[in-house]
Amino acid sequence: MVVVMQKGATQDQIQIVQNRLEAEGFNVHLSQGVNRTIMGVIGEPGKIDPQILVSLGGVEKVVPILQPFKLASRDFKHENSTVQVGNCVIGDDQITIVAGPCAVEGREIFLETAWAVKKAGADMLRGGAFKPRTSPYSFQGLGEKGLKIMAEARELTGLPIVTEVMDQKSIAMVAEYADVIQVGARNMQNFFLLRELGKVNKPILLKRGMSATIEEWLMAAEYILGSGNPQVILCERGIRTFETYTRNTLDLSAVPLLKHLSHLPVMVDPSHGTGKRDLVEPMSMAAVACGTDGIMVEVHPDPANAWSDGPQSLIPDDFSKLAQKVRHLKGIYQLDDQSAGRI
Repeated sequence: MVVVMQKGATQDQIQIVQNRLEAEGFNVHLSQGVNRTIMGVIGEPGKIDPQILVSLGGVEKVVPILQPFKLASRDFKHENSTVQVGNCVIGDDQITIVAGPCAVEGREIFLETAWAVKKAGADMLRGGAFKPRTSPYSFQGLGEKGLKIMAEARELTGLPIVTEVMDQKSIAMVAEYADVIQVGARNMQNFFLLRELGKVNKPILLKRGMSATIEEWLMAAEYILGSGNPQVILCERGIRTFETYTRNTLDLSAVPLLKHLSHLPVMVDPSHGTGKRDLVEPMSMAAVACGTDGIMVEVHPDPANAWSDGPQSLIPDDFSKLAQKVRHLKGIYQLDDQSAGRI
């Protein structure tokens, strides 16, 4: 349930309500806005009569949350959440563009790519230091050496870095270097990992599982939120269907649906979503039209010789054109919204 405090409720009143709920065994998550405080209350339904809470000083109303995901729900927080990463704010009605190679292959080529995507207009830099591959004989990443290369690229370019964590034991290492920690599709329902990431003070980019429903995805986010980390970004990266012409089926209907169900920011990865570089631009544009808060695109200076995901990687010049088109399209939508507001 959600406990909505009255406008102007004092801190003492808020604390009394919180103490009463915690004494009954509930977990309480505060969302303090400019005008009022909202409490997301997680625990056994029916354990306390809502009328008792309403009778406490400063309480305006008690609202049940019908969705199984509580903290990710619009019922808990009506306003859109934003996630701050350096100077970049994800979810503030701008488009955040994350770009870089699938894997960190070496210092020189990664720095070359980092400078290229920065020049083209990227806001953040992606790259994999640990690569979960279907085949155990494929390139698995450079590990901490790759993280150090990414950190150097950040120092040189000023771009925050996004990279994937594989398991609980590597969280501390990845968190030491990364600005945003990515949870890949294969780990979306690794609940032990998600709980531990909830204790880390870093933004978490949660990719949708290959066969996950929207509800399962939001419940995965709930594990992170419920463990204390509100900095969650959802990322649609395509789901597995019967289609074989594309690597995955990019489910863009998820973007407006998530915007309706949840306050969390939503990004789209058209590279993994399609697996074909010719489809990355049109699907990026479609994602903007659907209301995405950002896109994540794979870029490599020599895709034909990339160690992983070459067929879906753009060369820097093509990425530059894509970035310009995406920002131009977003600007058109913003102008339309402003014009509509004046009518």
